[in-house]
Amino acid sequence: MSKNKWFIRFLIWRARKIPDNSFVLFLSVVIGFAAGIAAALLKFTVISIEEKLLSYYGNTEQVLLFIFIPIIGIFLTVLFLKYIVKDNVGHGVPRILYVISRLDASMRNHKIFSSLVGGSLTAGFGGSVGLESPIISTGASLGSGIGQFLRMGYKYKTMLIGCGAAGAMASIFTTPIAAVIFSFEVLLLDLSTASLIPLLFASVTGAVTTKMLTAEQYLVHFDATQPFEVNDVPFFILLGVVGGFVSVYFHYMHFRIIRLFSRFKSIWVKLMVGGSLLGVLLYFFPPLFSEGYDSIRSIVTGHPEELLHYTFFHGSGFVWTLIIFTVFLVVFKVIATTLTTEAGGVGGIFAPAAVMGGFSGFALSGGLNQMFPSLNLHESNFTLVGMASVLGGVLLAPLTAIFLIAEMSAGYKLIVPLMISTSVAYLIARTFNKHSIFTQKLAEEGEVFHYRDKAVIKQMKIRKLLEKDVLTIPIDSTLGDLVKKIKVSKRNFFAVIASDGTFIGMILLDDVRKDMFDRLKYKRPVSDYLHHTLDDEKVSIKNDMQEIVNKFNRTGNYNLVVLDRKKYVGVISRANLFKAYRENMLKETNE
Repeated sequence: MSKNKWFIRFLIWRARKIPDNSFVLFLSVVIGFAAGIAAALLKFTVISIEEKLLSYYGNTEQVLLFIFIPIIGIFLTVLFLKYIVKDNVGHGVPRILYVISRLDASMRNHKIFSSLVGGSLTAGFGGSVGLESPIISTGASLGSGIGQFLRMGYKYKTMLIGCGAAGAMASIFTTPIAAVIFSFEVLLLDLSTASLIPLLFASVTGAVTTKMLTAEQYLVHFDATQPFEVNDVPFFILLGVVGGFVSVYFHYMHFRIIRLFSRFKSIWVKLMVGGSLLGVLLYFFPPLFSEGYDSIRSIVTGHPEELLHYTFFHGSGFVWTLIIFTVFLVVFKVIATTLTTEAGGVGGIFAPAAVMGGFSGFALSGGLNQMFPSLNLHESNFTLVGMASVLGGVLLAPLTAIFLIAEMSAGYKLIVPLMISTSVAYLIARTFNKHSIFTQKLAEEGEVFHYRDKAVIKQMKIRKLLEKDVLTIPIDSTLGDLVKKIKVSKRNFFAVIASDGTFIGMILLDDVRKDMFDRLKYKRPVSDYLHHTLDDEKVSIKNDMQEIVNKFNRTGNYNLVVLDRKKYVGVISRANLFKAYRENMLKETNE
């Protein structure tokens, strides 16, 4: 017996013996474990490359070579994607949202490894990006690939994508709660018991796997050792305001650079321009190298002066030099990140946004302490809270940011200031930006939806709703010919077509009722009764289902004519469309 027959037998046996919900729980653990291994591998690869490169960085005679290191990494990434993968990996989370809303939750299998390799080369050689996007893309691809292999439907493929993304995010940050919230808040998955439990399983499994495989010093953790002071609340509100405007700046500058680079048609031109500018930034501002969490760790552990290592200001005892330098890091971090990705690198914006927030919190608290020493603000606390503020504003996902930093700081000692600052930052960012940095471009193109009902409509196919019981009649026919059609028709309207099938118009039964019993008029051409349909009363077989719903709403019609390159193929009725919609909604919510 062939392997395919054995596989089909297995699928039939599984469908009969193992309920879908139970099977998904098992798969969520498998996906979480695989995501954990992938995250550990990514961390190990990036750290190995970084340590090898940075071992030469202390030699002042070789500092100039550092300008070319990111170009080499991005160049290798471009070669890998162009000649080995032969596809554009795309930006992780936006691509996942697009796949969920438009591609039946089916991701390409190469993304399981292409994002890992691309991210390793980009970040390892100094690209100023985060590792979360490549690993989340890998985890989501694992979930989608398993769903496709097992012939699962859209609902369960989407759930497995969420499991893969949650498991991957929990793995890279070891923050299982934030990873689950991320799936609901950013990936826009339906919040229900049926989806919550698999996400929890995948998230916990991924976090535990990575923790077992990765050395403790390489995990992204910060210890919040200083207590939260109630008297600091006004300053945390101020930090939220600062974080909100930094988020707006991040959003603006990110898309501004993208628009500038869109003028370059050649990837090699983008590589040289972006890579060169990035190298210059890294030369003058070494903390922009790679993710930037080491810089945050230096601040939190009480050694912020380490930010000035390998700079022209190293050894300066002037505190304001450090604070002003940190402000410049805030300004240039998003520029370095976007230059990296636009030049052809692979990476995410989680880490850059969080690091920008950390720098903002430190610069604000440090500056206030210098101007008003009696305040004695805890700079490490403001650094951690600043990370959540900017991240929540950039992602427009405050809960994800709050719980991410709370878990990364080994507890919930700072939960109150995290909630205060992040909420303020979110409100300011939302005032200026309707969409998050992940959904901005997709929303402009109408490719992603924030509500489940619209996502269900997107998945409906017009060919499955097509009704072909409306009789057609040639344009050169007579009323007598039409009467013969009326006798056998179940509908009260008829499609008029040319000899080649081109649609011309409709004939309504009400318009011919007064003449259909007068045999003396049977030789009149049917064109005398022709009703010319408006553009809003016609749809293409290739139209998006949302467009069809919009036309029903605009016209108030009960039926729309469906054409294929101007040729009549049938009609679609309002009643049939919304019947299918209700059935799909019930199927989606069935637990």
